Amino acid sequence: MATDFAKLILDETPDAVIVTATDGQVLCWTRGAQAVFGYGEAEALGRALSELTAPPDLAGGDAAIAREALDRGCAYFESLRRGRDGALVYIDGSAKAVVDAAGRATHLLWNLKDVTQLKVLRDAKLLDARFGHVLESTPDAIIMANAGGRVVLATRQAHEMFGYRQGELRGKPLELLMPERFRGPHAAHRDQYFAGPQLRPMGAGRELYGLRKDGGEFPVEISLSPIRTEEGTLIMSAIRDITERKRIEQALQEKNVELGNANQAKDRFLASMSHELRTPLNAIIGFTGTMLMKLPGPINVEQERQLRTIQGSARHLLSLINDLLDLTKIASGKVELNAETLGCHELIAELLGVYRPQAQHKGLTLDYAAPERPVRVCCDRRALAQIVGNLLNNAIKFTDAGHVRVALGRAEVDGRRCATVSISDTGVGIAQQEQDMLFQAFSQIDNGSTRQFEGTGLGLHLSQKLAQLLDGRIMFESRYGEGSVFTLAVPLQEMN
Repeated sequence: MATDFAKLILDETPDAVIVTATDGQVLCWTRGAQAVFGYGEAEALGRALSELTAPPDLAGGDAAIAREALDRGCAYFESLRRGRDGALVYIDGSAKAVVDAAGRATHLLWNLKDVTQLKVLRDAKLLDARFGHVLESTPDAIIMANAGGRVVLATRQAHEMFGYRQGELRGKPLELLMPERFRGPHAAHRDQYFAGPQLRPMGAGRELYGLRKDGGEFPVEISLSPIRTEEGTLIMSAIRDITERKRIEQALQEKNVELGNANQAKDRFLASMSHELRTPLNAIIGFTGTMLMKLPGPINVEQERQLRTIQGSARHLLSLINDLLDLTKIASGKVELNAETLGCHELIAELLGVYRPQAQHKGLTLDYAAPERPVRVCCDRRALAQIVGNLLNNAIKFTDAGHVRVALGRAEVDGRRCATVSISDTGVGIAQQEQDMLFQAFSQIDNGSTRQFEGTGLGLHLSQKLAQLLDGRIMFESRYGEGSVFTLAVPLQEMN
């Protein structure tokens, strides 16, 4: 009768009552043990207790507890255990040595009480008292969890974000708030994090998703912060719903694809139209030149004036088209540069021959100074000629009286030996407040002295871009009303 009564007590107690041999082998496994850890009696008998209840990082703990119980007769402890489903359980336990008539220990009686909910409640009261009012005022959802992965505190924002009633999340496993595919890996990551908790800022790590009570998923960013308390370390998670941001990012990506397609269409259009645009303009320039040379027959003064107007306008339009096409190529990274060894003196002399008539027509003196020793560079001839030509054209265009001077030389620029081409003029100059916009595309200095000149504002912008492609740059000095000095610097090719 007494034996039956004792068995009834063991089976009905909610605590896990377990009997093991002194080496930890399970000899008796009650219903309470099955309720706490999830293993049936048939599964548990004959196995090591630590194999059934101890997480891998606490596997050696049972042996130490058993030694203390055998040495002192009884041992009391609190620890984290893991059940069959992987969930961590807080245990308040004891181990008592069972001795025979001779006083020798033959068995160990384990009494393991699941205090997970009590632990959560105790931590929650502590956190409510310490942080409650502060956390409720934060815009992000805040969830605090213990080492067992149970929610100890969740703010109003957290309950609203995940679709739960106020207080419903307390004591629930964290994995409840994430999609099924993340739950297994998260449990392992959580254990690793608690082993060495560190601050993790918002947005660090991989892309994360939350799971609402109704089953809906949504993208989140999470920051983690360890909180030390009298009851142990807790982890505070600040959770931010980034659904709207993801929607905007997706819209931006789609818009970028549209813009990319439009840009490609523009490039294709310009490539196909460049020939169609240039051919008739070259024909106009050529035929007006032939007529001005009076090869078809004599022309009067008025006819010559009108022909020169046509030719000048056609050349201006052709120059504009060329600048736009070059700028498009630079922006798309499709500029092809052919590096070759160039004598700067020869190239500048050719350009002076082209622009001298323009200077003479305005009554300007066009001077040139070069060192005796040749100055050579290794770069693209067309790009270099285009830059120097643009600078020369600007100097002549914006100078009404005086001179334009070109000086070829060598100088140390940004720690490198460079060839320099300086073009100075006695023109209108540039006001200090307008110098910052000088190299911007489609920008022109807007004052009464300069608006009389045609231009698109592409010349200097394009020249600076080309100079950068040549591993060089354009510098300038200017005072309004006194003139300007523009200097192109490109790396020298030193000759032995």
